[in-house]
Amino acid sequence: MASTLLSARDLQFLLYEWLDAEALTARPRYADHSRETFDGALDLAERVATDHFAPHFKTSDANEPHFDGERVHVIPEVKKALEVYAETGLNSLSMPESVGGAQAPRLISSACNAWFQAANLGTSAYPFLTSGNAALLLAHGSQEQIDTFVRPMVEGRFTGTMCLSEPQAGSSLSDITTRAEPTGNGTYRLFGNKMWISAGDHELTENIVHLVLAKIPGGPAGVKGISLFVVPKHLVNEDGTLGERNDVVPAGLNHKMGYRGTVNALLNFGEGRHTPGGEPGAVGYLVGEPHQGLQYMFHMMNGARIGVGAGAMAVGYTGYLKSLAYARERLQGRPLGAKDPGQPQVPIVEHTDVRRMLLAQKSYVEGALALVLYCARLYDDTLSHEEQAGREHADLLLDALTPIVKSWPSQWCVTANDLAIQIHGGYGYTREYDVEQHYRDNRLNPIHEGTHGIQALDLLGRKAVLDGGKRLGLLVAAARTAVERARALGGAEAAYADLLDAALTRTTETAAAAWSEGDPAVALANATPYLEAVGHVVIAWMWLEQVVTAHGREGAFYDGKRAAAAYFFHHELPRTGPQFDLVASRDRTVLDVPPDAL
Repeated sequence: MASTLLSARDLQFLLYEWLDAEALTARPRYADHSRETFDGALDLAERVATDHFAPHFKTSDANEPHFDGERVHVIPEVKKALEVYAETGLNSLSMPESVGGAQAPRLISSACNAWFQAANLGTSAYPFLTSGNAALLLAHGSQEQIDTFVRPMVEGRFTGTMCLSEPQAGSSLSDITTRAEPTGNGTYRLFGNKMWISAGDHELTENIVHLVLAKIPGGPAGVKGISLFVVPKHLVNEDGTLGERNDVVPAGLNHKMGYRGTVNALLNFGEGRHTPGGEPGAVGYLVGEPHQGLQYMFHMMNGARIGVGAGAMAVGYTGYLKSLAYARERLQGRPLGAKDPGQPQVPIVEHTDVRRMLLAQKSYVEGALALVLYCARLYDDTLSHEEQAGREHADLLLDALTPIVKSWPSQWCVTANDLAIQIHGGYGYTREYDVEQHYRDNRLNPIHEGTHGIQALDLLGRKAVLDGGKRLGLLVAAARTAVERARALGGAEAAYADLLDAALTRTTETAAAAWSEGDPAVALANATPYLEAVGHVVIAWMWLEQVVTAHGREGAFYDGKRAAAAYFFHHELPRTGPQFDLVASRDRTVLDVPPDAL
């Protein structure tokens, strides 16, 4: 019986028929791997996700973490699932061999991760935050920090967090007030509060490694004065054993609409609840150089943004598969034009509007999966491409795509979840069916790791203009290679290529028009419609890549790819025309409306 978490067949198509994952094994970084090891990891991920993550999907929602004033309690099924995950080595699949990882391509680990995100977004957050934390320290931490904190995270004994936001600052990191006082012995004492900290406190693992943004007194104002610190829940002795409890404690938990299985905490640093070394203040270790913390944190933030988009995709994908299975089984009504009420009812998949909703979901979630894996392939190129120019090209293209891969799935895969509820009818709105929870879980992702609007400012305010628009130019050029391949095939593929080519032209022309007055307030007043339009253009590119790959191949799977591509080009890509028109016009409606008129 086919899984309703993800489609293994779709993953095989994207990994091997389109992205040529096997070719990565010819590179020295991945030379120890093969198609066999890739398939083994994928099969194992599906089994562990199905057997150990999916079964408590609803249990962890109904019994969310709670704080008794001393300890944070999480249902035991979460701890067991994380132990199995670590025992299999899946938690360290793409980590370097130098710290005990398998050093597999990010392309493969991303495909594996999708199974866990689809099975249980709440539980999957713990190890995925840990991977991002470890990757940052590998890039910017000292060897001592790597040995003390990264190795136990790779082993699954420690988990990790990122602590950025504060109650009074939110996304405005220049306004954070957490301070780090130097002690004179190379460590710092941190004092302050951090809000919205996912996995911020629990007893699922031996220790928690917090990465904390704070300001050293006397440093530059604003973001230029932010430094980054490792602040463990428990101090670690020289021999690797746990030492004193550090002065970081939960003040309470946030109670969310969805995503309830992940602890989300307000943390207090340095309130004196614990006194390591006999003094108040959370002991912290500076990462890298002072006042470079935000630059370092972007290493984890950008990875997390891609991870949020991947999670949104996975939850949208499982919702699609569950609504598809329901539509094939649910009997209701008769075909249009049927005159005899005595005729048997038909499965609702026979009704045109249900097929419309299923095709819409399919186009969103399969397009989003293609984008997530394409970005993972680019990441592998940044690490392993044979030529420096190739590594730099991949890095710039990935930088351009990051706000899109974060925000587009977070918008349209939530829409897919909404359609999954609609297909279930009244049943979809009840807690007895999974699709209700999928919608609630996924609704957080447009907010997570930089809101929709922040990503829009990043795309139109930075990526479209930085270095003369180099990043946006690389994106358009990469998409046009698919356009040329499609045109050579003729037929529907060539027609889609023409539509995409015109949309790519509008992508660059509209950015230039938005900035033509040189006024950032005017240019960015309509940044969000620009992000949405370019996101649709990028997903059209992903669909063109897929139909070119499927060209000449027969069977229901490939027919489904062609149908979803047709839907996206005929129903979705035309949305971008009015959006580009609005942005190019430099409409001032939202800029000029006075706050007291709202």
